[in-house]
Amino acid sequence: MNEPVLAVRGLRRVYVTGDASLEVLRGVDLDVFQGEMVGLVGPSGSGKSSLLHAAGLLEHPTAGSIVIDGEDCGSLSDRARTAIRLRALGFVYQFHHLLPELSALDNVALPAMIAGAGRRRARERGEQLLGALGLSGRLHHQPAQLSGGMRQRVSFLRSLLAGKPVLALDEPFAALDAITRTEMQGWLAHVLASEPHTVVFVTHDVEEAVLLGDRVVVMSPRPGHAVVEIEVSLPR
Repeated sequence: MNEPVLAVRGLRRVYVTGDASLEVLRGVDLDVFQGEMVGLVGPSGSGKSSLLHAAGLLEHPTAGSIVIDGEDCGSLSDRARTAIRLRALGFVYQFHHLLPELSALDNVALPAMIAGAGRRRARERGEQLLGALGLSGRLHHQPAQLSGGMRQRVSFLRSLLAGKPVLALDEPFAALDAITRTEMQGWLAHVLASEPHTVVFVTHDVEEAVLLGDRVVVMSPRPGHAVVEIEVSLPR
């Protein structure tokens, strides 16, 4: 059986403020395999973003182990964790976080160049991808000159072009209007069908999770407890 690209075991996350503590993840296990798209769905406060951020090495868990692309990340230094993020993880957030002074093309090409691709190759591939999305006339436009949907397309392409083993998407469509959101969902489904990637994404929208995911992990707080657990894993 293939080894998972991302493996989480016994993950706990406790937030401490003064004398108060809040346990949002307790003993979570999760495997994500090559080419799989897994949705983490649940209401606000259910811990889905905490799980994604811990699994993506953006936060230190209170306990548990995380293995990414065969590497155990549990005892690594912050510098080593950063190196793994640069090598293995691509992030897309609710807000695009594009570099405002760079063009759409340069925003897409830069992470690939940092990852080791040559400047010419990265820019040529970025131009092809942007053109395929109808943005060939916007290659040299800065983010402020693009619509919300265009900026989010650039954000996705930035991670796709970098070729990371795992993409982590944290409610990437939540800031878009309903029409643009639907267009972006269709676009992403098309892109991932033609070029499969390993993806973990967070959403509060069950329909979106089912539309995009190969598997859906449903998370919800247990009544009477400040604890979040994975309750259901549904095959698509």
